[in-house]
Amino acid sequence: MTYRKAEIRPTRPEDEALLFGLARLDRGADERTLDVLEHETTFVAEIEGRPAGYVALVVDADAGRVRIDQLFVAPEHEAEGVGRQLLEYAEGFAIAQGAGALDVVAAEDDARAVAFYRGRGFVPVGDDLFELVLPRA
Repeated sequence: MTYRKAEIRPTRPEDEALLFGLARLDRGADERTLDVLEHETTFVAEIEGRPAGYVALVVDADAGRVRIDQLFVAPEHEAEGVGRQLLEYAEGFAIAQGAGALDVVAAEDDARAVAFYRGRGFVPVGDDLFELVLPRA
């Protein structure tokens, strides 16, 4: 693995088409992906000024939780630490929001995703649901 430091920033409207295109190449993005990019709290990771991935978050302030709705890394940037950097950014964002937990849904049969989240401290709490308990800010 060749680690590459990504710059992470909030998405801008002009990012939407490119991020959708990247997601579509990898996993068949659809209207739901567009809705996520338009309406959720989304951050983009850039390497050398070009999008390398994104993370989309849903904040549930009433429940004190943040959920990762989508975390995507462009295929050409896999194994460069981009996913880990996006996850760490999401964790910091959730803590700043006062959330007590960061949740993610990962299908049990997606061994790669399950290993990724479990390797970063997430524990199963329900069918395909994983949770990372966060320190209070």
